[in-house]
Amino acid sequence: MNLRKPLMSVNDALTFLLNAARPLKELESLPTLAAAGRVLAQSQTSLLDVPPMDNTQMDGYAVRAADCVGGQATLRITQRIPAGHVGEPLLAGTAARIFTGAMIPVGADAVVMQEQCVADGDDVMINHVPRAGEWIRRRGEDIQTGATILHAGTRLRAQEIGLAASVGLASLPVWRKMKVAVFFTGDELAMPGEELKPGAIYNSNRFTLSALLHDLGCEVTDYGIVPDTLEATRATLRLAAQGHDLVLTSGGVSVGEEDHIRPAVEAEGSLTMWQIAVKPGKPLAFGEVGDAFFIGLPGNPVSSFVTFLMFVRPFILRMQGVADVAPLAFLMRADFDWLRPDRRQEYLRARINPAGGLDLFSNQGSGVLTSTVWGDGLIELTPGQTVHSGEQVKFIPFSSF
Repeated sequence: MNLRKPLMSVNDALTFLLNAARPLKELESLPTLAAAGRVLAQSQTSLLDVPPMDNTQMDGYAVRAADCVGGQATLRITQRIPAGHVGEPLLAGTAARIFTGAMIPVGADAVVMQEQCVADGDDVMINHVPRAGEWIRRRGEDIQTGATILHAGTRLRAQEIGLAASVGLASLPVWRKMKVAVFFTGDELAMPGEELKPGAIYNSNRFTLSALLHDLGCEVTDYGIVPDTLEATRATLRLAAQGHDLVLTSGGVSVGEEDHIRPAVEAEGSLTMWQIAVKPGKPLAFGEVGDAFFIGLPGNPVSSFVTFLMFVRPFILRMQGVADVAPLAFLMRADFDWLRPDRRQEYLRARINPAGGLDLFSNQGSGVLTSTVWGDGLIELTPGQTVHSGEQVKFIPFSSF
């Protein structure tokens, strides 16, 4: 591949990455309680109806609607039915005291909420004319036996875990965790807690990227900070490629004399994509080393963060078996002007203001990590796009990632 070709567009680069992804093949069975954040390997169907029986939505009285047509019917209370108990058949002219979630007794066809009733000893006055079916949850109205409740490729959130439990699934088949090796290049990098020597900076990318990988359910091996030499970079690449699905690096992917990632990857494997028409984050690299994929991210903190969200995240999700990897985006009103467009696709850090519009962080520099904390998400601008206050722009909330 001629790496001197024009910069690849964001869409073309993302398509290239997703087409290259090899989905994981090994699955494991996990207790449902422990499966949050993992990706479902096989679709799941329900072996029962949910709810499994007609039950009440309210505390109140189970009645026959025909006994309450007058609006002030007095009925004999013949039984009390808490949740988890089965009542006796309800006879005409009687009522059953019933509690939320309890099974509707045979013969009853409505529930009157307790606020519309007045109990007096063994009798209750029903001050309401109920319709048949009122406040009754019907068997199977949520899920019917045999229905597919979760599809393969679903990333399991709290909602999916709860749904699986609601049909009695004690375990779930999930793809194994993706194994990712990370390392960081730069003699200027120091770790928090160490003395910050002249010319040095703290390695924030190590913490940002590790947290993002853990959020995606990856098993991370951290090889730390690698000296700025070709030999050290090659040696770490060889080591990191062993037993991992992806090697992810930060820094050293530009064209400077101290940027050794590109020659190291070309020496130890192959580089099939380099430099994207994106701002921030142009010097993004993709290739393979041994049996592992390789992605090299820029060293600037915002560039590293944004390119992870836009490229690495969907690549990892596709490897994990997720079909729909695109983050949710919304059209929102820009409450600012942006009159200096770039020839690359841009991602601006912005925050939702109280008026429902978007404010822009004052400094959009690729090293200004505070913009990612201040902001609620990214505004995506196509190459050459300007923005005037009041116009609609594409906004991707950080929560979508």
